[in-house]
Amino acid sequence: MVEAQQIQDNLSRVQERIFAAAQRAGRRSEEITLIGVSKTHPAEAIRAAYEAGLRHFGENRVQEWEGKRAAISDLQATWHLVGHLQSNKAARAAGLFHSVDSLDDFGLAQRLGRARGDATGAQKLRVLLEVRVEEEESKNGVKIGEAAALAEKVSALSHIELAGLMCIPPFLEDAEKVRPYFRRLCEVRDSLSRTLGRELPVLSMGMSHDFEVAIAEGATEVRVGTAIFGSRAAK
Repeated sequence: MVEAQQIQDNLSRVQERIFAAAQRAGRRSEEITLIGVSKTHPAEAIRAAYEAGLRHFGENRVQEWEGKRAAISDLQATWHLVGHLQSNKAARAAGLFHSVDSLDDFGLAQRLGRARGDATGAQKLRVLLEVRVEEEESKNGVKIGEAAALAEKVSALSHIELAGLMCIPPFLEDAEKVRPYFRRLCEVRDSLSRTLGRELPVLSMGMSHDFEVAIAEGATEVRVGTAIFGSRAAK
């Protein structure tokens, strides 16, 4: 595991990069939420990042998060599911996470909503639609042409709050080449806002190697793993 001091130093560098990218874009860094993607990293690493000031964390798998949460249940953090959610784990996810940032199916949304509603007094579950910004069938995410229909149906669910969109563009070494994908997600969001007649404030896009470009294109949340926690542990 990366040492706590190293995580603190890494986090400071990432925060400095966010501040500088926001300044270049004429934005305030306070507009941008940093989500530390802690998948494959142990609970101790999450605690170290929390103690260094990080408050939002992203996990990829329900089962992995269930194995960690007892050790850090005292942390007043916001937990995001950022990986693909299988329908048979929807009920568990609805109770484990504050936000599901990878929704791409209405049946899944219905399952999440029912489970959230069954929890007495539970707040609405925040969700983001994952949009497939590249035409690659192996990728998760709703197709751009189908996003409006899904957004309208999800918005009608009483225990779900649709807050915005998320994307995972292709990994390209040159971050500038990713810019068109980020721009496309912003355009889709603006179009959906007009269709729904309400704001969709959240754009979750950008990771360790390209989040500065995402910020320039309007990201309100960036998902950073390696630059904070170091390389992922081998499976």
